[in-house]
Amino acid sequence: MATNVSSSSSVLPLVGNQVATTVANHAEKPEKFSGLHFKRWQQKMLFYLTTLNLARFLTESPPKPAEKDADAQVVSAVDAWKHSEFLCRNYVLNGLVDALYNVYCKTATAKELWDSLERKYKTEDAGTKKFVVARFLDFKMVDTKTVISQVQELQIILSDILAEGMVLSETFQVAAMVEKLPPSWVDFKNYLKHKRKEMTVDELVVRLRIEEDNRLALKESQMQPLAKANMVEHGQSSKGHNGFKGKGKAKDVNLGPKKYVKKKEYGPFKGKCYNCGEHGHRIEKCKQPKRERAHVVEDDEMNMVAMITEATAFIAEVNIADETPQGWYVDTGATRHVCGDKTLFNTFKEMAGDQKLYMGNKATADIKGEGNVILKI
Repeated sequence: MATNVSSSSSVLPLVGNQVATTVANHAEKPEKFSGLHFKRWQQKMLFYLTTLNLARFLTESPPKPAEKDADAQVVSAVDAWKHSEFLCRNYVLNGLVDALYNVYCKTATAKELWDSLERKYKTEDAGTKKFVVARFLDFKMVDTKTVISQVQELQIILSDILAEGMVLSETFQVAAMVEKLPPSWVDFKNYLKHKRKEMTVDELVVRLRIEEDNRLALKESQMQPLAKANMVEHGQSSKGHNGFKGKGKAKDVNLGPKKYVKKKEYGPFKGKCYNCGEHGHRIEKCKQPKRERAHVVEDDEMNMVAMITEATAFIAEVNIADETPQGWYVDTGATRHVCGDKTLFNTFKEMAGDQKLYMGNKATADIKGEGNVILKI
């Protein structure tokens, strides 16, 4: 019987090697296959079955011992093989989604199941070569993402191309990565193109990482002075609010609407009213009907008033307060300011014709002359 067993090639592996049915430690079970990315799932499932010592049943056919072989050891070996093959087939079936499980659950052996999946999904993956090549040709780096992250995406596409059996030299991969750098890297791209020494993909990735780190550091250093300038400007603009000058902690800084500040009160008005000529009140408080012409004083010596507009001054006949005949008078209702001191004129020229000076109180005065006044401010 021993001679018969050794002469049977299909039973020989069962006698010499005991089939392991349990494994203490094995790899993590791969995700269920849904019909996409078959090659990746196939590699994970193959590794998973290898850790379980069941991968060989994907390629082995079931043993067929001779009818006359009734040795107990041969029968035990065949039963052990069938048990391990059953485990292998169901591990693969459990790695499929429910829809695919219902399709392939009727397969007799693990080898039949594995071959059936390869025939269907490897044939469909043949069309992915064109798809992967199209992804590689259409891939472009942009400035809105980091270069390193985009290089990693490009490396994944290149690995998919290599997995499809297409040959790409490392020189081609390096040149493709350099050519696909974003627009802001045009100077560095030209620098890499002019290098005579060839680089590997890993060396190129290191150079790109260093260059990107340097660019980020330079950008941060340029942003710091701008942030400090904005902080100083904001601090200076806050001066004057409750006496806070930007040092220390501000106390009760109120940025709300400004409160009404009461104007400083002066004594009673002692000048003469332009309307009625009486002392002790202004024209806006005068109870007499307003006249259309300016009231002319009855003094023997008429005061002359200088009207300054840009570099030209005019002399007009108007009323001047008795207390301060030589001061500057600012009328908020007028467009020009006047002075009652003729001596302030540097040059003076009499004016011919009847020219009028219109004031804010609708009064008028005759312009006597014009000239230049040197203002000492």
